[in-house]
Amino acid sequence: MIELYNSLTSQKETFVPLKEGEVKIYACGPTVYNYFHIGNARPFIFFDVVRRYLKYAGYQVTFIQNFTDVDDKIIKKAAEEGKEPAQIAEQYIQEYFIDADALGIERADSYPRVSENMDAIISLIQTLMDKGLAYEKDGNVYYRVREFDDYGKLSKRDIEELEAGARIEISEEKEDPLDFALWKKKKDGEIYWDSPFGQGRPGWHIECSAMAQKYLGDQIDIHGGGADLIFPHHENEIAQSEGATGKQFAKYWMHNGYININNEKMSKSLGNFFTVRDIAKEFDLEAVRFFVLNAHYRSPINFSRELVESASSSLQRIYNAKNHLDYLLSQGLQADASEETSEEVLKQLQQYQAQFCAAMDNDFNTADAIAAIFELVRFINIHIHESSTRGDVLGAKTMLDELTDVLGIACQSKQELLDEDIEKLIAMRQEARKKKDFVLADKIRDELKEKGILLEDTKEGVKWKKN
Repeated sequence: MIELYNSLTSQKETFVPLKEGEVKIYACGPTVYNYFHIGNARPFIFFDVVRRYLKYAGYQVTFIQNFTDVDDKIIKKAAEEGKEPAQIAEQYIQEYFIDADALGIERADSYPRVSENMDAIISLIQTLMDKGLAYEKDGNVYYRVREFDDYGKLSKRDIEELEAGARIEISEEKEDPLDFALWKKKKDGEIYWDSPFGQGRPGWHIECSAMAQKYLGDQIDIHGGGADLIFPHHENEIAQSEGATGKQFAKYWMHNGYININNEKMSKSLGNFFTVRDIAKEFDLEAVRFFVLNAHYRSPINFSRELVESASSSLQRIYNAKNHLDYLLSQGLQADASEETSEEVLKQLQQYQAQFCAAMDNDFNTADAIAAIFELVRFINIHIHESSTRGDVLGAKTMLDELTDVLGIACQSKQELLDEDIEKLIAMRQEARKKKDFVLADKIRDELKEKGILLEDTKEGVKWKKN
């Protein structure tokens, strides 16, 4: 039985999908005008794990993540680079996939784009106007916030105390300062679409309501994103969607905490703003994924090089256990008649599986789930060895692969170097040292170290061993 924290009710609830056996998830995706940063990576990673675990638990999951490819930032970037907004959006959508793949994020079932769903967006705006929840002024369309009685129920804000914030445009033509834009009138030189309200483009919030409705229906099980989206974005989505349909939009709202950089909030002004592409120059992004999952998703986490290095070392322990099992299987172990796992070993493996599932059932506590995996690794290191039967080794390998796959960690193929390949690299390093090319020599040493090969310079020459 899965329990999750619902931001809407501010409490843990037993997860009961709208339709038995099926789960519909909408997770807010990136605005594609640049590489995404480490703060963006956290919800991408976490909701990938939510999807993986729900599938592991037996649910049929439909997972949708949008691309915001129509936005002021995209238009500005295009103007700066002398390109069309569509070119900028397409470029960074492709860059997104490069980084997301490196983070082990599985592809969504669909990636709807704003530019490709304009009919659905315009139709939803028209519905809100027909219901008296929206109005047009000089080619702009605004949502009447005070006409939606439940406004503020997600963010727990009193509408009387709300002030126009950074995302709420103040305009004399609005009926109320709290009203927000659904459609923006065309400006000279900007991209636009034709609509019954005039030429223009959609506001930020309406796109997700329209695309969630089009791809998942009027009601969805889980809507997710970072905590920074609770207000106004997700609050406005509720007002739009529920105002249009009269039905509850999302049954469960899930939001992850922030990532700080060296104990300070990440910001460009402080100079501590890191894109995932920047981090990839220094670390394998699988280590970043492991680092993110080592904390509960609702807790703030602190990013530092030292912590990612520590995560990388911990991740290697899991790989070492997997390599150990692969090695044993290559040695022609004693096989019982059926190659089945012995009852004693199976009982232990199932205990770690139960510990893992209990952690994930408790509001997707990935930190405790990883702890269960390390308990399994410890068992393997102590009890699975050359005298084990092939069935026991296969059972341990299957369980370890199964649990790590749910979290999307330790899933890369780490091909071991052959002895002759190692000797060739060592010879290259020696030649580089003779030529005083110490940069190349150090690079080769580091490359070998990453592959578990340690070098030792001795009087007799270079010796190496596998770590």
